[in-house]
Amino acid sequence: MNNPNKIKFAVVGCGHIGKRHAEMIYRNSDAELVALIDIKPKDLLNIGQYNIPFFGSLSSFLESDIETDVVTIATPNGLHASQAIEALNANNHVVIEKPLALSKADAEAVIFKALNVSKQIFAVMQNRYSPPSVWIKDLIDKKALGDIYSVHINSFWNRDERYYTEDSWHGDKELDGGTLFTQFSHFVDIMYWLFGDITNIKSAMKDFNHQQMTDFEDAGIINFEFVNGGIGNFNFSTAVWNKNLESSMTIIAEKGSVKIGGQYMNEVEYCHIEDYEMPTLEPTNPGNDYGAYKGSAQNHHYVIQNVIDVLHGKKSITTNALEGMKVVDIIERIYQSAN
Repeated sequence: MNNPNKIKFAVVGCGHIGKRHAEMIYRNSDAELVALIDIKPKDLLNIGQYNIPFFGSLSSFLESDIETDVVTIATPNGLHASQAIEALNANNHVVIEKPLALSKADAEAVIFKALNVSKQIFAVMQNRYSPPSVWIKDLIDKKALGDIYSVHINSFWNRDERYYTEDSWHGDKELDGGTLFTQFSHFVDIMYWLFGDITNIKSAMKDFNHQQMTDFEDAGIINFEFVNGGIGNFNFSTAVWNKNLESSMTIIAEKGSVKIGGQYMNEVEYCHIEDYEMPTLEPTNPGNDYGAYKGSAQNHHYVIQNVIDVLHGKKSITTNALEGMKVVDIIERIYQSAN
């Protein structure tokens, strides 16, 4: 018997991340997976476990009579904005994998359309749910560290020919956008979530060993000031040999210092704060395993539950469209500074 209160989802894009969304929807008793959509033939996608309708395009799905509440977009980055607008035009709420778009102007167009049709946009930034992120957000909000002096983010990963394969959209400027959009936007989001906007950006970028694989940089050094006070830098690379090294954030402040490290900012490595005792945090979920690669922390089930709770009127959106747009805006300004 169908539960009329279940939120009905269709997922566009059945790659690694799309499959993760599909599985989290499928497992949630308050959700129903009603369709999968991808341009590749179904028998090549390894999605046979789902006995549901499959479509070769978003437009063909939207022209069907399948009832749906939410369209989840997990396609290449460069398609996010146009497909979101297409789904909104069909009167659906939209979940958009990071990034929301590849330009602030496109993100604004998505938001304008959502407001026009009175539908919600959920930006996927699941790293906000990891225990160290929740913990540090609480510290910052309570001003336990006092004034923030400086923030230092290092994201050093490996992305080589095992990732940038010839049949992949990764590395294509129009579809991928660049390393800050595809690899490191989660950490730009965490930085913005904690400390707010940045200004006086000075960045330098180089392509050391990806000239034959990508249309863009594989390393960068970014210096900036926070609008709310303090200075910061963000150093990144996808040129690390063989395997990921780290993603870390060090905060130096008036009343103490903190460092979150590991491959995905998933471990508290240092905490020394005046009159403060570090609590025991829940273990962080391991990263997604993409063959030779690890992605961001596996917290998509929290994203799906938040969508359900928001549409049932129980909670607010964890990462709203304006925050998703702000991350795009910051990345766009960083790239403009490098150019």
